[in-house]
Amino acid sequence: MSGTTADHKPGSDDGATRRDFLYISTAAFAGVGGLLALWPFIDQMNPSANVLALASTEVDISKVPLGQQITVSWRGKPVFIRHRTEENIEEARAVPMNDLPDPELDENRVLKPEWLVMVGVCTHLGCIPLADQGEYDGWFCPCHGSHYDTSGRIRKGPAPYNLEVPPYEFLNDNQIRIG
Repeated sequence: MSGTTADHKPGSDDGATRRDFLYISTAAFAGVGGLLALWPFIDQMNPSANVLALASTEVDISKVPLGQQITVSWRGKPVFIRHRTEENIEEARAVPMNDLPDPELDENRVLKPEWLVMVGVCTHLGCIPLADQGEYDGWFCPCHGSHYDTSGRIRKGPAPYNLEVPPYEFLNDNQIRIG
């Protein structure tokens, strides 16, 4: 007697539906629980507050006299901020590009001509160049003799590249943000 009510077991459709619901609910609960258990491990991969603080630094440049520089720390490296004179700017712009081992226009290295911002680490082996030294009135690396001009471009010595210009912006006339 197929198709009669005698073959039909009471609640058989309800049992399969209830069982499917329980499997899906259990799997969803276990998945959410697993993600919550993993969250501390995922969260620890985010940078800590002290690392985020080093990601950028704000500098007051209002007290830097014309022709002088200050050195600040950014990401554990020295950054030179030079308040350049008109003479420094003209000298940097007058250099023919074919005289430079790593050709780069002075205008491309600065946002405002009177302010030069660059990482103070020699691109040869990582020494810190000395300001107002060398043959080009810029920086001189005492470790191996690299000479940089008033725009921080390599002019002589073993360094392969110009001093790096970090990302920076002027917040106003007296303050810059590096990073």
